[in-house]
Amino acid sequence: MAKHIMLMGTASHVGKSILTTALCRYFFRAGLNVCPFKAQNMALNSYVTSDGLEMGRAQVAQAEAAMLDPNVDMNPVLLKPTGNSTSQVIINGRAVGVMSAAEYHRGYSLKAFDAVKAALERLDRQFDLLVIEGAGSPAEVNLKSHDIVNMRVAKYLNAPVILIADIDRGGSLAALVGTLELLDPDERDLVKGLVINKFRGDIRLFDPAVEFLQRKTNKPVLGVIPYIDRLGIDDEDSVSLDDKISSDGDISIAVIRLPKISNFTDFDSLAGEPDVKLSYVTTVEEIEGADVIILPGSKNSSADLMRLRAEGFDVAIKKRALDGTAVIGICGGYQMLGAKIFDPNHTESAVDEIDGLGLLPLTTTFAIEKLTRQITIDRVRIKFLGESIEGREIEGYEIHAGETEPSEAALMMSAGNIFGTYVHGIFDNDQFRRAMLNAVRRRKGLAPIENMRNVRAEKQAAYDRLARIVSGALDMDLLKKIVGVTD
Repeated sequence: MAKHIMLMGTASHVGKSILTTALCRYFFRAGLNVCPFKAQNMALNSYVTSDGLEMGRAQVAQAEAAMLDPNVDMNPVLLKPTGNSTSQVIINGRAVGVMSAAEYHRGYSLKAFDAVKAALERLDRQFDLLVIEGAGSPAEVNLKSHDIVNMRVAKYLNAPVILIADIDRGGSLAALVGTLELLDPDERDLVKGLVINKFRGDIRLFDPAVEFLQRKTNKPVLGVIPYIDRLGIDDEDSVSLDDKISSDGDISIAVIRLPKISNFTDFDSLAGEPDVKLSYVTTVEEIEGADVIILPGSKNSSADLMRLRAEGFDVAIKKRALDGTAVIGICGGYQMLGAKIFDPNHTESAVDEIDGLGLLPLTTTFAIEKLTRQITIDRVRIKFLGESIEGREIEGYEIHAGETEPSEAALMMSAGNIFGTYVHGIFDNDQFRRAMLNAVRRRKGLAPIENMRNVRAEKQAAYDRLARIVSGALDMDLLKKIVGVTD
């Protein structure tokens, strides 16, 4: 049976996912067969496994850090918000329906815990150590009775818990003390240590706070982790988009921040290019100077398209397109570039059809069932900005419910300065990404860049860097004692 360590936070976005990733890499480098786990995710940033199943993106990064192929057992329950306090519920990688928050929490979540327990039993037999991530805060008393991701998991496994607070937000001491105070005594006993995350400045000035915490809570402070800039690791939370504006570059790329934006990690590799300035925009004025406008994936293409139209984005994007600006659509954004979106089964909205932007000669009809699959394209060759853009062995994945016509547009289509595709992760392909950026450079009268980055190698280096920083800031001897592993 596997050993367990569980990371919980005083709130969302305190760094649980990143620290789980760090420990997966650290223990992998220490020679353990380690696996990440999160019982339930709520995120629009998802991934498709090699067997065509859908899971949260954070556990994909954690699996990569542990040198594993992603598997839905690592994230058996995924909730994808659809709007109006409803979510699509995905169990073991397959959608089982759309439920309101009340329907899910009061009637279904504890049934979903059966899938959680089954996944844990399978992983326990395969691995030496499970590094388990919680969600939000374990002290949210209104959610406690139907919680299946925090203390219910810890108590089911009798797993030691490390509680994390984000000092960059302020109030971290109160958050840690208050969270422990709100836990039941048996839950509090499972918390074996505290961690302060995202510290800036002279750490010696924080020594009195550490002493206070240990005295007040009778829990050891395992360490104070510094704020880590430019992680280079995928996020799943759209809160992180506020931090994703890249540095100045010759090419300005504006990604429309749709209300239901999904799979925004599609653009991380673009943001990492030295000649790219990428930003997520919410107003028409922000696209005025852009060299490239991107319509990203969406959990609700119809609703997001109506929102774009209400805010004047449709007129502005079409005007910029007519002026020669490059416009790119990914998945839901690809559907929006077409002439029409039909929804006969009201899969996404109450309307039967909606006009698209009309920038590509295609139409999309929503189906009830989603297509989820990984794909590899031997060779891609498209006409874009007057050039032939090529790429070989293009890898990516599809997650969409729409069927697009004509048949040659089923995967991608280009016309002049417009390009759209269903392939998530297409810009992670180094040759294709650089060829497309060089076409934009030449359009601007700039010389092409010949050197190509290796995104996969950079990501592996980022996992190593993260593990070094985190393990250097934590008392790893004490942590290994808590986990029950030895060198």
